[in-house]
Amino acid sequence: MSGLVNALVILAVVGLVIARQLRPRPVAAGGRWWLIPAVLAVLAIRDGGLVDSAHQGLSVALLGGELLIAAGMGVVWALTTRMWTAQDGGVWAQGTKATVTVWVLGIALRVGLYGAGAAAGVHQETGSVLLAVAVTLLIRAGVLLYRAQGLLSSYRSVA
Repeated sequence: MSGLVNALVILAVVGLVIARQLRPRPVAAGGRWWLIPAVLAVLAIRDGGLVDSAHQGLSVALLGGELLIAAGMGVVWALTTRMWTAQDGGVWAQGTKATVTVWVLGIALRVGLYGAGAAAGVHQETGSVLLAVAVTLLIRAGVLLYRAQGLLSSYRSVA
């Protein structure tokens, strides 16, 4: 995919995710919660360009930093999400103002990494952003499912 198409995919996914996270949504234990992250990861890896061959060490370090930020963002995003058990026993989740702050800080850190890489002459493709978004979404979903199981077990023991 071209850089423009990747950028549009990234913007669309981030926009969709942010819009969806601010509305109450059921947390489904089954299903395909891993599908969007898997598709994004495949797109990122398939396109290549994750590592700049002229600056391998630095570009691997930047990619590692990006993925660490993504993982941390996924965990904190899930922990700042409000969760509750409905009367029917289903678990619901909704992002908070803190969740939006996590997104803003995560994006700012990623822009800082990109700027540092650009200043060092590292050629960076959009695949690293796609991969980071995939990691963020995957970890967030996993943590939410873990939290939901705790709510379900405590709800069932009380009910």
